[in-house]
Amino acid sequence: MVDFEVVSLPETDHPTVGEIAPDFTRPLVNEEYWEDASLSSIVADGPTLLVFHPMDGAFPTTYIWKEIDERGFAADVQVVGVSISSPYEHKELLKERAADARLFSDPTAEVAAAYDVEHDLDGMAGVTEHRPAVFLLDEERTIQYAWVAGGWPEFPAYDEIAAAIDDHV
Repeated sequence: MVDFEVVSLPETDHPTVGEIAPDFTRPLVNEEYWEDASLSSIVADGPTLLVFHPMDGAFPTTYIWKEIDERGFAADVQVVGVSISSPYEHKELLKERAADARLFSDPTAEVAAAYDVEHDLDGMAGVTEHRPAVFLLDEERTIQYAWVAGGWPEFPAYDEIAAAIDDHV
């Protein structure tokens, strides 16, 4: 049994349904290479599930991507993740899981700040990562579904995500 304490996280002012998701440009990693890409260029190709997750290797990240893979969300929408991890770390995650996903690298957590989904790590001065969060975006970056963790660790409501995908795709 894993022994850890669930911690309440501060309220956020994250983007909500009907709002336009903030655009950003960061290295986007796939199984073969990475290159700078904007979120707007990705969503222009179709509905996109934007998944914020903790650093690669953290147990919540493993569980989040395992569930997304098992549910096959990438068959219906583009799936892109974003975390503080480097492109090199993302390539390793893509080898293990995150099937058919691409991952943005946001080591300074500026994208997390724009979405108000930062999580300052206890005991790690100056280290901020992304709290789990999921946004379903249409081709104009309009948010169709939004979920942001209110506790640590907390995991997305995968059935709600599936229903949102069914409703909006």
